Amino acid sequence: MPATENLTREEARERASFLSTDSYDVRLDLTGGPTTFRTETTIRFRSSVARETFVDLIAPAVHEIELNGELLADPASRFDGARVQLPALAEGENVVRVLADGAYMNTGEGLHRFVDPVDDEVYLYTQFEVSDARRMFACFEQPDLKAVFTFTVTAPEHWRVISNAPTPEPTPADTGTATWSFDPTEPISTYLTALIAGRYEGGEGSVTTRDGRTIPMGVYARASLAEHLDPQNIIDVTAAGITFYERAFDCDFPFRKYDQVFVPEYNMGAMENPGAITYVESYVFRSDVSDAIRERRDLTVLHELAHMWFGDLVTMRWWDDLWLNESFAEYASTLASAEATRWRDAWTTFAGSEKSWAYNQDQLPSTHPIVADMVDFDAVETNFDGITYAKGASVLRQLVAYVGQDAFFEGLRAYFRKHAWSNTELDDLLVELEATSGRDLREWSALWLETAGVTTLRPVIERDADGVVRRFAVEQTAPADHPTLRPHRLRIAGFTLADGRLRRTSEVEIDVDGASTPVPALEGKAADLWLVNDGDLAYAKVRLDEASLQVAMEHLRDIDDPLARTLIWGAAWDMVRDAELPSRRFHELVLANLTGEDQSSVIRTLLGQLDAVTGRYAAPADRARRGEATADALWSLAQEARGGSDAQLQFVEAFARHAVSAAHERVLAGLLDGSVALEARRIDTDLRWKLVIALASLGAVDEAAVDAVLADDDTQSGRKSALTARAALPTPDAKAEAWRRTVEEDVLPNESVTAVVQGFWRVHDDALVQVYTGPYFTMLDDVWEARSNEIANRLIQGYFPSSFPSQDVVAHADAWLAEHEDAPLGLRRPIVEGRDGVARALRVQQADTAS
Repeated sequence: MPATENLTREEARERASFLSTDSYDVRLDLTGGPTTFRTETTIRFRSSVARETFVDLIAPAVHEIELNGELLADPASRFDGARVQLPALAEGENVVRVLADGAYMNTGEGLHRFVDPVDDEVYLYTQFEVSDARRMFACFEQPDLKAVFTFTVTAPEHWRVISNAPTPEPTPADTGTATWSFDPTEPISTYLTALIAGRYEGGEGSVTTRDGRTIPMGVYARASLAEHLDPQNIIDVTAAGITFYERAFDCDFPFRKYDQVFVPEYNMGAMENPGAITYVESYVFRSDVSDAIRERRDLTVLHELAHMWFGDLVTMRWWDDLWLNESFAEYASTLASAEATRWRDAWTTFAGSEKSWAYNQDQLPSTHPIVADMVDFDAVETNFDGITYAKGASVLRQLVAYVGQDAFFEGLRAYFRKHAWSNTELDDLLVELEATSGRDLREWSALWLETAGVTTLRPVIERDADGVVRRFAVEQTAPADHPTLRPHRLRIAGFTLADGRLRRTSEVEIDVDGASTPVPALEGKAADLWLVNDGDLAYAKVRLDEASLQVAMEHLRDIDDPLARTLIWGAAWDMVRDAELPSRRFHELVLANLTGEDQSSVIRTLLGQLDAVTGRYAAPADRARRGEATADALWSLAQEARGGSDAQLQFVEAFARHAVSAAHERVLAGLLDGSVALEARRIDTDLRWKLVIALASLGAVDEAAVDAVLADDDTQSGRKSALTARAALPTPDAKAEAWRRTVEEDVLPNESVTAVVQGFWRVHDDALVQVYTGPYFTMLDDVWEARSNEIANRLIQGYFPSSFPSQDVVAHADAWLAEHEDAPLGLRRPIVEGRDGVARALRVQQADTAS
């Protein structure tokens, strides 16, 4: 960020030390041209001293600045593109008014503008987290200066206009426009305000809260996509969540209405704007999707709903405590999913996906404590990661076990009662939990929230000739750069094979602390497989001893408990990533046991890991053979799966990703033209595109064929798929064109950039992309300087050359990092992480080669 865009924590604290905000009156005219809109903001605030300050605003031009009734001369001279400088304030009440032109964005930041190719309708939506409210209106852009917001919006009269407050009846004009005058909001932070406008359509409903209020609900998407919405399902999940959270938190739903809108070209899964939630459009299912994706959508609905309490009613003072929003919402939504929806095995999904994400993130050089040191906006932008979300939620689950669930939730209830509509820090929460639990949580906080890194728990077992345990201990180790050993309350279980099933026959709960913990309670016991951390309460990587691993290789599918299976899968996967288990053995483990899984989310995770051990984690000499074998196996699994089933869909999609041979090409072409069929499986729109992209990567279709498919699906989704297919064509020209359209040009919007990058890497001949290693490192400075944060990150992370790991990539990264020691954290971090990922892959490959 330019210097004045990058607000620092110290600047924010200093401004909040003398200034408090009361209200904003924001007037927007959206009836102008396609690039800018008129924005007028009046802020009422108080200052304890007469001194100068600044208002945050990112805009093309400022026309008027008025302070306490006086128009300031030469407003342009007071505006540097990110800040409006104000002269000395009055002590006490102040009013500032700023009239400016705002710029529409196509990056998913600020006020994003999208034109639907189906009907040329214009759609707008906002995305303000972390610091982009200032792209739509002048404000004090920091979370601890809450205020009441009143929006007045002029727009085409056929639009639907949605904000945080209930939508009013519009006042029409004679020009085909209308004005919506919203009531004031509750006190909220600037980044939580929202505006969604356009021809959004969908369905409505309501839910009755425990205090008897009727909360109206709307579920909307673009008009051309609305037929694929299932609004009642969204409303039902939301209603179940409200009932669950009101009871768990002993706190009424805080807002007056709850609209949920699926918006185009969205950068993240969703955003918790109070009463106006926005979601990524891929959650509108126009084709068949796996239950894993449906579960993810429902979990996202519950996650954003939890934010109505965690984050919106009570908000962090500064972004150091971002985890107070995200970790709590992650934990609470998983708990609600398991206890209040059809996804009863939500903790299994959490173990297989969320926790794996956390472990991976926590082993990168960029790992950080859950309570991170967010010195400025630039630092905040880099920390929406697996630590803030998944590790934090994992540690909270441990905390619940440590203090007791009743004491934990009683502490939360006190926290909400005391801090409603205000801002908090970590200590505010710990005070309440200590009071209800009677435990001193300062040491716990220091160990779990204020240090980084993940430890490893390894069983050390001595058995006699009959397999009876003579000695059992759990060893704990930590990486050298994060050497903290932590206490864990966990369960150890033994599973015994009988009648073709592996059943839990022994278990013990213990406290593991320090480098080695003996488990005398297991002496004299016998089991075929021992699992440390059964039940998944502890946050730690676990290992399988060799005997247990061998049993798992042959009988993992024979364990009835899905969570236990997932933990064993996870242990084996961590062993692969740490080069302790050859990737070929994990490849064998997956193909031998995959059909024993009946949970969609687990299958999805395993297929993603299969991608890795077939590709970048495979010994180079074995990669081609393993790739063909993987595709063969997946096609067989697709044919054997129950017709129309979730597993069948996931297997055929995975087959399309791995297809490499002429025989595979014939199958793909046959599925596309109907000469090859799978029982009860229709090749719907999105599956058709997956087949086309796979064929494009094999050179079996050309641009004309892609255009023909696009002609039948000339929608936003179809255009993105066509971009991917064209970039996947296995020619130097196709790769050069992909690079030119994304790196050398700055025209494509955010999601289209990603679509091209994804196609660029769909290659079977690494020579096509290896030639871009040098240009990649050369383009980094220019991309970081010239593009918005979102687009820069999509390019820098997306094009990092990690698909075909090599020492050449490591050397390029090392040289670049040495030359850019003073580069911004947001630029250095993806290079540090990418370099670490390639180095890890090379270690995994070496272990696979040596085996």
